[in-house]
Amino acid sequence: MTPILFRRTALAALLAVSCLGTALAQSDKPLRMIVPLAAGSTVDAVARAIAPGFGKATGHAIVVENIVGAGGIPGTSQLVKAPKDGLTLGMISSNHVINPGIYKTIPYDSLKDITPIAVLATVPVVLVVNPALPVKTVKELLAYAKANPDKLNYGSAGNGSTLHLASELLVSETGIAMKHVPYRGTGPLITDLIGGQVQLAFVSISQVAPQVKAGALRALAVSTPARSAALPDVPTVAEAGVSGYSFDAWIALIGPGGLPKSIVDADYAAIKTALASPEAQSAMAAQGLTILDTGPDLAPAFFKSELAKHQKLVKQSGATLD
Repeated sequence: MTPILFRRTALAALLAVSCLGTALAQSDKPLRMIVPLAAGSTVDAVARAIAPGFGKATGHAIVVENIVGAGGIPGTSQLVKAPKDGLTLGMISSNHVINPGIYKTIPYDSLKDITPIAVLATVPVVLVVNPALPVKTVKELLAYAKANPDKLNYGSAGNGSTLHLASELLVSETGIAMKHVPYRGTGPLITDLIGGQVQLAFVSISQVAPQVKAGALRALAVSTPARSAALPDVPTVAEAGVSGYSFDAWIALIGPGGLPKSIVDADYAAIKTALASPEAQSAMAAQGLTILDTGPDLAPAFFKSELAKHQKLVKQSGATLD
C-alpha cells in the first residue's frame, strides 16, 4: 500500500508551527514525549524516528521517555496529570482502548482525560501458520478448524493484546473454535510458532516477514482492509473469504485533556512535517506501517469508535489482567 502523505499547504503548516513556537516561547525546557511502552517496541521506534523532525519544527529538544508496565497505564497516568502547556505529549498504541476492558480500575478516563492530536499510522498484522499445518488459505484453515474443533492452538502476545483480539475477531466472525495460548511478548510466540507448539497466530508483519520469506512460517492473510506493501502477494482476510473482517493496531500522538486548540493545531502541523521527512518515512516503512492523516478534527471520533470496538472484543474474549 502506498502511504497516504499529508496534504496541508506549506503555508498553513508554517503558520501553525509558528503558533506553537509562540505558545512555548516562555519555556526553554525540552518537550517531553512519553512512550508508555518498552524501548525497542514499534511505538518507541516511531517516536524516536520522528523526534528530530518534530523537535526542529517546534524549536524544542525532544526527550523520549519510556515508562513501561501494565499495558501503558503508568506512563499514560503521568501524561494526563501533566501541565497543559504543550511540553508533555504521549505516543501511544491501541492498547489505550483495550486497557479499560481488561483492567478493573484505571486512574484516568481513556477519552475525557486526553487530547487526541493525530492518529499517525496503522500497524498491519498478518495471520501466519506453521507450515506443518495442512492449510494454504484462510478457507482451508476455517474448514480444518471446523472439522477439528478445539484442536488448533493459536498464540498471542498476551491476554487482551491486539494480537489476541485480532484472533478473537476471526473466531467471532467465523464461528470456529480454537484454544488461546497467551505468551509474554511476541518473541517467545514466534519461537513456538516455528517450533509447532502453537499452530497459528496474528503477528505484526515487520516481526515475521523474514520468517515468511524463508518458509519458516506461512502467511495466509493480512488483517487490514487493503494489502500490505511488505507482503503484496498475501490477500486480506476479507479477500480470503471472511467478508467485512478488518483489524489493525495503531499509533497516536496525544496530550493531556484540555490542551489548548492553538497548541493542538501547531503540534499536528509539526508532526506532519516530521513524518514527511525521508528519515521518518524510511523508519515507518521498515516497521511495515501505513501512515495516516487523521488529525485533531477526526481523531476524537476515531478514539471513541475504537474504544467501543475493542471493548466488545475484550468482553467476548473474557480476557482480564487483574
